[in-house]
Amino acid sequence: MKTAVIFWSGTGNTEAMAQTVAAGAGVEAVSVSDFNGNVEEYDALALGCPAMGAEVLEEDEFEPFFTAIEGKLSGKKVLLFGSYGWGDGEWMRNWQDRVTAAGAELIGGEGYIVNDAPGDEDRAALKALAAQLA
Repeated sequence: MKTAVIFWSGTGNTEAMAQTVAAGAGVEAVSVSDFNGNVEEYDALALGCPAMGAEVLEEDEFEPFFTAIEGKLSGKKVLLFGSYGWGDGEWMRNWQDRVTAAGAELIGGEGYIVNDAPGDEDRAALKALAAQLA
């Protein structure tokens, strides 16, 4: 099964999560600005983005990327993850709804969120979720 881990990170917290997911999936994590693949070629995607502004996906790089691939998610396994420093996870709930409406299988049933930096328990949970991508 071909898997991609694609993320955007401003502070490094979501990048740390992406590296953990990639290790659990046995692949490399790629920043959204460096991803030049075709998501249609992947069976599974792990997508990471922190909450920004009023609890939305990062608007300059990640949101346009996600909007472009949203219609190509049907039948794929998708793991969502991200960090936040405020709010209650609304950005993740909205993102989950978009992924499931697109026909993807959401790994874990919901996105995985971490307040600030991931700890040891978070890394263990992310590795377990990543293993479900294969």
